[in-house]
This record gives sequence, C-alpha cells and structure tokens, in this order.
Amino acid sequence: MGRSRYTITEPDKPHFMTCTVLEWLPVFTRPETVQIILDCWRYQREHEGFQLYGYAILENHLHFIAQAKNLNKCVSSFKSYTARQIIDHLQIQHAERLLAHLRYFKTAHKTDREYQFWQEGVHAELVFSETMVRGKLDYIHANPVKRGYVNLPEHWRYSSAGNYAGLEGLIDIDPW
Repeated sequence: MGRSRYTITEPDKPHFMTCTVLEWLPVFTRPETVQIILDCWRYQREHEGFQLYGYAILENHLHFIAQAKNLNKCVSSFKSYTARQIIDHLQIQHAERLLAHLRYFKTAHKTDREYQFWQEGVHAELVFSETMVRGKLDYIHANPVKRGYVNLPEHWRYSSAGNYAGLEGLIDIDPW
C-alpha cells in the first residue's frame, strides 16, 4: 500500500484519525497488545500535551480523536513506539504466523527493518465543529456495535464510550 493521501493539516487542532495494522492483521485480540496502545496514549497525555477525546480499538485498526501542540510528532512517535513494542511482544510470545505476515507484507521502502506493523500514513481528518466531533465520536463508539461485538457502545472494553456514559474507562480521556 502506498503512502496515505491524508495529512494532519492543522497540527494544533483536533483530528479524527484511523491507524490500521498492515494487511488488516488481527493483532488487538490480545489484551497485552491493546495495553501497549493505552500505555502510550497515557504517557503522551502526561508528558507531551496530547489530548485524547475519544477512541475505539478493534482487532486490526483503531480510531481516535486527538489534539496536541505538534500532533504530527505525537502520531509519528505513537506509531513508531507501539510498533516496536508490539513486535517485541509478538516475538516473545512466538507469534510466528503474525510475524511472518508483518515481515512478508512490509512495503519496499522499509529496508531498514525486518517488520512493518502499521500501514503507511494515518487517515486524519480535521475536526472543525462541535457537530463534527459528536458525529465522529458516535461513529467511533458505534464501530464495535456495527461489527456485532457488543449490543451497546459502552460495553466495548477498548473504547471511550464508557467514559462518555459515566463509567470508568481503561484510560482517562479529555471529555469534549
């Protein structure tokens, strides 16, 4: 897959983003790999001024709305760090089939490493109004329901829908 045509147009404003595992491989079926994502966001919130307004992590991709002074840098470091940590975890767990796919499907320009975890780029859309934020949050939170994983958005463990329903989530978010 080529580089993404989506860009973070105004890096200090909130964006709706999608990050997809290479070839849509189901990696986030393991709680440990989801925890790597959550831990990275937690760190970025505490140390890099990253504001996370909503998210949903599914088996092979994630959606989130975030904002930071330099969102480009935050997303780049997020993808780099999580890729390295998840690949290390998969190696420790001897997840040879997944690793073989990540090795095989890496793009031609990734000659400096053995594996590629994330698809190139990030699908980013500037969120420019209250209505758009609400629509994107509804979309994010409805994703697991549409897939038939849960009946209600707040029942999906790996989502901020519970936070917005007044429940304690796995990670703090910055409410919109």
